Amino acid sequence: MQADIFGKDTPPMGKLRTLIDPYLLLLIGTIAIAAVFPAHGAGVAVADVAVTAAVALLFFLYGARLAPQAVWQGMAHWRLQALVFASTFVLFPLIGLGVVHLIGGLVAPDIAVGLLFLCVLPSTVQSSIAFTSIARGNVPAALCSASLSNLVGVALTPVLTALLLPTSASGGFSAHSLETIAMQILLPFVAGQVARPFIGDWLASHKRIVSYVDRGSILLVVYAAFSAGMVAGVWTRLAPVDLLIVLVLDLLILALVIVATTLASRKLGFNTEDEITIVFCGSKKSMASGIPMATILFAGHAVSLIVLPLMLFHQAQLFVCATLARRYAARPES
Repeated sequence: MQADIFGKDTPPMGKLRTLIDPYLLLLIGTIAIAAVFPAHGAGVAVADVAVTAAVALLFFLYGARLAPQAVWQGMAHWRLQALVFASTFVLFPLIGLGVVHLIGGLVAPDIAVGLLFLCVLPSTVQSSIAFTSIARGNVPAALCSASLSNLVGVALTPVLTALLLPTSASGGFSAHSLETIAMQILLPFVAGQVARPFIGDWLASHKRIVSYVDRGSILLVVYAAFSAGMVAGVWTRLAPVDLLIVLVLDLLILALVIVATTLASRKLGFNTEDEITIVFCGSKKSMASGIPMATILFAGHAVSLIVLPLMLFHQAQLFVCATLARRYAARPES
């Protein structure tokens, strides 16, 4: 599972072929397309279906590639799972509380709420696993970490929101969100496991297919997310300096978590593959889970402003992690 899945697309060992990662250019191009041609009307439904299909295909392929014993080994790696969980639901909220306390009235109250809400969300699934795979990390452990984070986060995020923001609207978790996780993640993965005896060898000999799914799924998520923000007018409701402040705060939070998870994984003696999983799974926040939760937990509030830090953080984490994944992938084979 730790073998290079991208064939000739991965940078040669010890050598950078270009100064700018072509995938970063694809991300920028995707955002530009979403800004100029955002999905409207029926196009929104088409984009949603495309993203759902891409995510389902991603997990189907992972299920078909992963040996069942590898999955159980990932679950049994409790030290790694505990560190990712602590980063997602302990370290992030503590950093969020500290940042909001320090900035005082520098941002609007709803944006401050949004920063704290961002910090109590679960990790992403598809991008955490995709970047771990690109960086040649521990994919089975990443699959377990990201999936468990989302499953636990469905219940834990509302609880943390109520504890940190007692004046916010709070309620139980959404059964629909749990159903969505099951349908988009668990069911395709199980189907892939069932199909593994029939297509596993074929996928192993056609690794480029997986690379297209990994990267293509992230591009689709970026387009759908930025497009939704454009249509909702989120990006035009604040002055450019306000957006810059939020972006700087997001980058500060992300940098603190990445540094902390990197140092902790090395201090605790994890190997490089596990470190990659801890860094990527422990530093992500799920916009796909966050926006639906926000509409429930903050009913009656300015939800578009509350989710603004999350939307900017989502874009930032993709760019930062794409760069990190490229650097990890360029390391010599062990």
